[in-house]
Amino acid sequence: MITDTAAPGEPGAMTSLVAELVGGQAEEWDRRGRLPLGLVRELAGRGMLCAQVPARYGGPGLTAADGGVFTAGVGRLCSSLRSLMTSQGMAAWTIEKLGGAAQREAHLPELAGGRLAAVAFSEPGAGSDLSAIGTRIRAEGDTVVVDGRKVWITGAAYADLLVVFGRLGDGAAAVLVPASAPGVRVERVPDPLGCRAAGHADVHLDSVRLPADSVLERTAGSVELLVTPPLTYGRLSVAWGCVGILRACLDEATGHARSRVQFGRPIADHQLVAGHLAEILVGEQVATRTCEHASRCWDAGLPDTATAAVLAKHVGAVNAVRGASAAVQVLGSAGARDGRAAARAYRDAKLMEIIEGSNEICRLILARHALTAPG
Repeated sequence: MITDTAAPGEPGAMTSLVAELVGGQAEEWDRRGRLPLGLVRELAGRGMLCAQVPARYGGPGLTAADGGVFTAGVGRLCSSLRSLMTSQGMAAWTIEKLGGAAQREAHLPELAGGRLAAVAFSEPGAGSDLSAIGTRIRAEGDTVVVDGRKVWITGAAYADLLVVFGRLGDGAAAVLVPASAPGVRVERVPDPLGCRAAGHADVHLDSVRLPADSVLERTAGSVELLVTPPLTYGRLSVAWGCVGILRACLDEATGHARSRVQFGRPIADHQLVAGHLAEILVGEQVATRTCEHASRCWDAGLPDTATAAVLAKHVGAVNAVRGASAAVQVLGSAGARDGRAAARAYRDAKLMEIIEGSNEICRLILARHALTAPG
């Protein structure tokens, strides 16, 4: 059980509380592909899975900057748990941004108080190209009916509530779907490469009938317009998670390099090994600075926030992959097995280059920004 030893709204204190609960269990969770549901519920009940939910709805009310520091701290401990933070945070942000007042009052306190949620974007034919979403939401009297299939939905295996994006008439919408509703089937992704305990799942929606007010009120535009706000939140969260991965890699690689002796001296004294350590540090520092910039943009409400988040996510993911590879190289055979943080980071980091916009998509977005930005 976590003990209340510090102010709940301070990111360092919140990270310490999570660290107390996680302990050294992340490796075992990764091998089992499961997080303890009691732990997840406890963190959700403290608002720590959606820490930017405002205090008036019962959340910690962290800024993007403070939320990022907390996210990196959790990512340093366990990327699977951080992935649930990203998922829950995106769900809460979607409701806050796109829901009406009654919907915010009804659902945000629940998400900050223990209910678990996931956001369902991607489909078999709509991954990088979310404009190809085929899930249908149709109105029938005072109800709506949802049909479709979503794939690789982070946290869906734990979720009580699914925020599903689909087509409504000639536009697009987001609808709140209880995971227990008739017609909903959640199927875990077997043996994912990374973030193995994050509850990745496919979601089947077969004639799911819901009250009409399950559709978020402020959703009627194009798919791109609809998904950009929650994706921006998710990209920034992933970026900060990559900072955490890099810090975990630096911890393990430097510790090993100090203690491992070869040719009569610690391997940290060998220049080529020291070069790997420097590479990890540089990656961590660059990723941190881009995340800090994007968080400042978010908190200030600047128009370049979405682009800054894409940049932070891209820089973070690329450097996390390089840093994890360098950490495994430093550890040698000791790092090439399950049970080591570097091995887990190696797998988790690769997934970060794919989710919330692949490297290629991020580069296209950034290139478009470069071409249209004022000279």
